[in-house]
Amino acid sequence: MNGTPRSERLHIAIFGKRNVGKSSLINALTNQDLALVSDIPGTTTDPVLKSMEILPIGPVVIIDTAGFDDFGELGNKRVEKTYDVLKRTDLAVLVVSARDGISKQDIEFIDFVKSKDIGIMCVVNKIDENDINLDMIEELNIPVVKTSARYKIGIEELKSILPKIIKRSKQEKYIVRDLIKEGDFVVLVTPIDSAAPKGRIILPQQQTIRDIIDKNAIAIVTKEDTLEDVLKKVKASLVITDSQVFGKVKKIVPEDIPLTSFSILFARYKGELNQLICGIDALYKLKKGDKVLIAEGCTHHRQKEDIGKVKIPNWIKSVVGDGIEYEWVSGNTSLKDIEKFKLIIHCGGCMLNEREMKNRLQYAKEKNVPIVNYGVLIAKINGVLDRALEPILNVTNILDNNM
Repeated sequence: MNGTPRSERLHIAIFGKRNVGKSSLINALTNQDLALVSDIPGTTTDPVLKSMEILPIGPVVIIDTAGFDDFGELGNKRVEKTYDVLKRTDLAVLVVSARDGISKQDIEFIDFVKSKDIGIMCVVNKIDENDINLDMIEELNIPVVKTSARYKIGIEELKSILPKIIKRSKQEKYIVRDLIKEGDFVVLVTPIDSAAPKGRIILPQQQTIRDIIDKNAIAIVTKEDTLEDVLKKVKASLVITDSQVFGKVKKIVPEDIPLTSFSILFARYKGELNQLICGIDALYKLKKGDKVLIAEGCTHHRQKEDIGKVKIPNWIKSVVGDGIEYEWVSGNTSLKDIEKFKLIIHCGGCMLNEREMKNRLQYAKEKNVPIVNYGVLIAKINGVLDRALEPILNVTNILDNNM
């Protein structure tokens, strides 16, 4: 199994009405009994995610969803969760039954997915039970494949088509590789406190190290307490720090050595950095009684030094004083009812895929709620934001305000 993090895998979600064979198709596609199969409509309730490899696509996340024709109070909640999956979907696979053909509800779903600029295709399943004329589906201008999940008919054709449909950015994106040269020494500052995961470093640090190595550069990892000694021994081309120690690190790193943070790099990598930079202005407009939402993409046991629960509120207090009211959300739960907040402060989003992170940013923009991420906020409070953005100015046009 490839060790690619779930957030970096292509997310392929299977949609359709109840009992069209979505779960059976997943089992045939993956050649495993991953999904529960039953002739009873509505067997799949909540979305089910499974990370795996599918050749020739590579590492993917397959998502099985409840039928979007479910009904009743509980059924409507299932349908809501099904549509919520689209916020992290790179490719939507609509499954229809050859017995029933395509319905008005299927066509409405296709139009909705297209409006979100998500790749979509149609799989006509159960062709062992009925042959079907594809003319009407082909008129919808999406790829169509006939399959029988039960007898594994058409599955190889489906696998060969999937990679061609997935809408990925034509411009390959990097975390840091385009900011450095082969042979450069890049120093990564990774504090180890009570909030750090035991026995490992966090995902953004792992991914940054890999990106540096892929450039044939040299990654040097150190804590903030030993950073000064490291910089005396090597000629660093770039220092990347955990945002939490920006205040200390900026005093150690000489002005002639570029300095930035993991969080700022990931804001560029996964989202709209312009929007996050513009959001920082709202920090200085906060007043007593204003509400601030602190959002994290992962769930973890909060420690006494937790950055979102403890450190950020304390830093904000040092800037605007007491009386700010905070709420917290974590995990991949969708942001909702955000109009009451004067500011959203988001983590770096390492556990969210690019589409999900961009959906959160777009939602904030639509609701006219300023949003900033940890790295930008902490850099600004520590008076180092301009310096932290400088290393990426030459490759990223962050000065154009596209809000």
